[in-house]
Amino acid sequence: MTDRIDGEAVAADVRADLQSAVDSVADRGHRPTLATVLMSPDPASETYVSMKQRDCEELGIDTRDVELDLDEPAEALFDVIEELNRDDDVDGILVQSPVPDHVDYREVLERIDPEKDVDGFHPENVGRLVAGYPRYKPCTPHGIQKLLDATDVDTEGKEAVIVGRSRIVGKPMANLFIQKAPGGNATTTVCHSRTEDLAAKTRRADILVAAAGIPEFIDGSMLSPGVVVIDVGINRVDADTEKGYELVGDVDFESAAGKASAITPVPGGVGPMTRAMLLYNTVKATGRQADIEVELP
Repeated sequence: MTDRIDGEAVAADVRADLQSAVDSVADRGHRPTLATVLMSPDPASETYVSMKQRDCEELGIDTRDVELDLDEPAEALFDVIEELNRDDDVDGILVQSPVPDHVDYREVLERIDPEKDVDGFHPENVGRLVAGYPRYKPCTPHGIQKLLDATDVDTEGKEAVIVGRSRIVGKPMANLFIQKAPGGNATTTVCHSRTEDLAAKTRRADILVAAAGIPEFIDGSMLSPGVVVIDVGINRVDADTEKGYELVGDVDFESAAGKASAITPVPGGVGPMTRAMLLYNTVKATGRQADIEVELP
């Protein structure tokens, strides 16, 4: 019997556990505040930002919403970031990606105050993660750790295989899996577009994280019985539905479910956890900057 890992339920538990921390900080006179900056050519980005703002509102976290026109110069975005860096009432800053082609996203990341970088992508925060003492764990990999823990999956000594090497998921996920810490101690393989005989690698996995960005790329023939499958992908494909499309993951769910002991659905798996861990990082950032000790789940 395959366990369907309910990301919505685990995310709800994380939010509920965070509520007391938010209330505690607010009682000390500092309301947690997340600034979201939108300058994205991706039509879906506005939806993503509004969902994050709604999550904050439900938990009692204030938000600042900044939107810039796509044709504004990069300096306009950099000026906004600098202003938010200096604002003591802002605890976390999130610049929604992607940004327009004329804006260097690496420079965007470098300009965010590392203490307010709740995505965990500033080079300083990446370095701390690799060194083993992270300030903020990137939201999706951290959310995956929480999902595995909630499903009673012990990573210690297991074969973890990650398909995808992005800076958002693949690389930080590998770093978390190999850490000598809870949720780590796994023997970890990172596969990518240059990997030869991918199926031979994925069949070794006790835990498979699929983050390649290719619809239904991994199927049951590429898995061994009993594997735990975490599907990070969210891809829009044409379908005979009212909307004309459906969302699928990087894993062919039906064939993979025949092999897996546990698997995340798409949607409703990893996505809700990514948003929940953004709230987690925002509350953590608030405690650090307001010098208030907070208890985090």
